[in-house]
Amino acid sequence: MTQVRPKKSLGQHFLTDLSIAKRIAATLEPYKGLPVLEVGPGMGVLTQYLLSDAHDVKVVELDSESVNYLNDNFPELKGRIIEHDFLKLDLAQLYPDGQKFCVIGNYPYNISSQIFFKVLDYRDQVTACSGMLQREVAERLAAPAGKKARGILSVLLQAWYEVEYLFTVDEKVFNPPPKVKSGVVMMRRNSVTDLGCDEALFKTVVKTSFGQRRKTLRNSLRGLLPAGVPWPDAALGQLRPEQLTVEQFIELTNIVSSLRKGQS
Repeated sequence: MTQVRPKKSLGQHFLTDLSIAKRIAATLEPYKGLPVLEVGPGMGVLTQYLLSDAHDVKVVELDSESVNYLNDNFPELKGRIIEHDFLKLDLAQLYPDGQKFCVIGNYPYNISSQIFFKVLDYRDQVTACSGMLQREVAERLAAPAGKKARGILSVLLQAWYEVEYLFTVDEKVFNPPPKVKSGVVMMRRNSVTDLGCDEALFKTVVKTSFGQRRKTLRNSLRGLLPAGVPWPDAALGQLRPEQLTVEQFIELTNIVSSLRKGQS
């Protein structure tokens, strides 16, 4: 059986430990009634367990060599292999009329953060998202307030999802072995439908805060206020971004919004 050659340009590291693939597939067991979109299936190490678990699976694969391999070895995927760049794919067209679905994958390290930003764009449809990525990034996604690993994606994802770091995967179970360990995460859509603040401003506040993470928030966010408007004597302003919960970022966003409107 011809194997697919891992391509560095695509960030491909093929998982060789079947027990780990089975554990990752099992994360979607509670969502068996929903369609599943797998990102970057490669040679189908994860796909085979999704199919055996009777999930309604579609796969997105950019590598033509992998697409040929999947066509040759997984006849049950006929008509369900999408040869495309996931980051450029219109998921609402793939799952029309607001249809709910799940996302899973052994995500390419070089675009893993971008993948999760895209999932966030479709949060009203993506009910659950799980998979494996570089451990450092996986830990960041799940990092709670107070952890140094906390960053922009931590806050934006945790506003809409419950994010859990599940387990660590050693470098030796990949071909070729990456230079870092991997981590598996699970995201479950929470019940939030409205943040209670201006969402666009919320994103700006979060990104601006972490863009100058060594500064206190009153200093890093000063540029978001009109000239001459002082920062109020609010305790949040004395903190640094990694210390804040999602709820505190929402409160901070409403403070900035009020100051912009001239309501101190």
